[in-house]
Amino acid sequence: MSLRHENRRRLTATDLDVLVVGGGINGASAAAALAARGVGTALAEARDFAGFTSQNSSNLIWGGFKYLESLEGGLVHRLCSGRNRLMRAYPSSVKESRFLATLTEGGGPSRSVLWLGAWIYWCLGGGFTQGPTLLSSTQIRDAEPVVRSVGSLGGVEYSDAVVTTGDARFVFNLIRGAMDNGCIAVNYLEVTDIKRQSGRWLVYLRDNHDGGEFQTRARVLVNAAGPFADQFSQMAGVSTRHHHVLSKGIHLVVDRLTDSGRILAFMTDDRRPFFVVPMGGRSCIGTTDTRVTDPHSQITDEDRNFVLDNANRCLDLPRLLTSRDVIAERCGVRPLAVTKGHDTHRDFLKLSRQHVVETTAERSVVTILGGKLTDCIRVGEEVRDAVLGLGVLDPQRLRPWYGEPDSDVKSRCFSRLSELGDRAPAITAAQRDRFWAWYGERTLELVDQVNDDPASATSIFPNSDIIWAELDLMQRTEMIVSIDDFLRRRTLLAQTTDARDLAVAVENAELDRLFLS
Repeated sequence: MSLRHENRRRLTATDLDVLVVGGGINGASAAAALAARGVGTALAEARDFAGFTSQNSSNLIWGGFKYLESLEGGLVHRLCSGRNRLMRAYPSSVKESRFLATLTEGGGPSRSVLWLGAWIYWCLGGGFTQGPTLLSSTQIRDAEPVVRSVGSLGGVEYSDAVVTTGDARFVFNLIRGAMDNGCIAVNYLEVTDIKRQSGRWLVYLRDNHDGGEFQTRARVLVNAAGPFADQFSQMAGVSTRHHHVLSKGIHLVVDRLTDSGRILAFMTDDRRPFFVVPMGGRSCIGTTDTRVTDPHSQITDEDRNFVLDNANRCLDLPRLLTSRDVIAERCGVRPLAVTKGHDTHRDFLKLSRQHVVETTAERSVVTILGGKLTDCIRVGEEVRDAVLGLGVLDPQRLRPWYGEPDSDVKSRCFSRLSELGDRAPAITAAQRDRFWAWYGERTLELVDQVNDDPASATSIFPNSDIIWAELDLMQRTEMIVSIDDFLRRRTLLAQTTDARDLAVAVENAELDRLFLS
């Protein structure tokens, strides 16, 4: 029996303390924090884990420099603290990166104001990162020739962080850690209805993969449904003080525009931040902030043109970028938490990504609104405390619920990798580092697979460093249901490989048949 079918069987055969509804970053953090505490926890996600908003972020871990403009110093301090905690906990996958913010004629703060803001930002972050540097337009041109120097007023270089594994992989690893601590997590399992019975919730479920219908019971529900949280609150008969407004953000992935490793930051014509972010050998450019009402919004020609026009305006490229240069597109809808009755039309672009955790004690529902990856540790802690405040039995187990395994485990993994020697001579140091960042202690299972079958150390595709042993490990331990789960979320292949080249590679490797069930 596959891991997914076993987890589904356990979820529907168990009376749960807590059911977390939603497998994005908020749900993953909540489930991980609760399971590590020893609370009987399950997680149900209607799509794949990180299959909606959480697979479409910019992969940035940042404290919200732009929020200083609206004098939200407390929020910036909190987000910077969240960034610092993630950098300490995940040194292999959340890495400090330099951001080069370039000012141009026609709007925005002066260079001196930006410089002062960068130092305030650094101080609010506790001086955890490298300090900011003031740059003239000439210095920017020398450091980053790709930045257009005409009209440049200079700028500032400062530090935030990037998730090098990709957002969806980061979310899955939190869920995988939750499972290691006893959480029963199932993807493609949708909550279709809920009823309150004798102080517990009767939850109706549908398997969106095979169509099966099931039931389970839970004492407490955690609403981590992201942009669908308001609809779930209605289903649960819960009225929250906050609700969501939705902002569509898109990114376009193109060939690498700079080899420096920096994140390039600009201000668009309507004063929105705009980034060029390294992504698996490519560059990810964006984003937009467009108010929408439908979580299933799509990228439009207007969206593409907005991003491409701003890239062409800010960058000095051999030729202008066009839609033909786009390798992949990322379109996500951010749920922004606002107080009901707040006039969001007047200052929509100033709304922050702060989160709110609300408890409806009489219905035993905890609702997460808003939020972003940067603040995920705080979200997990607040949800755990809210659930325990509802009287759920607290086993007081104090296992860590986030972060990489300890140094002894890392040493053992790298020692075993180095011992492969002649059995896997093609495995590079960069691959070893990636194995650890992606799989943690499960790297030992990868080594065992290669020892048993040295051929599994070969790459699945030409020009890819992903090996067959990894695919086997993912199929056994990561609940991959479709090839899209593998290409889009467990790896970055669908986001960093030309679609035509990828289709040929998939066909040649006969991957489609591996995901048929």
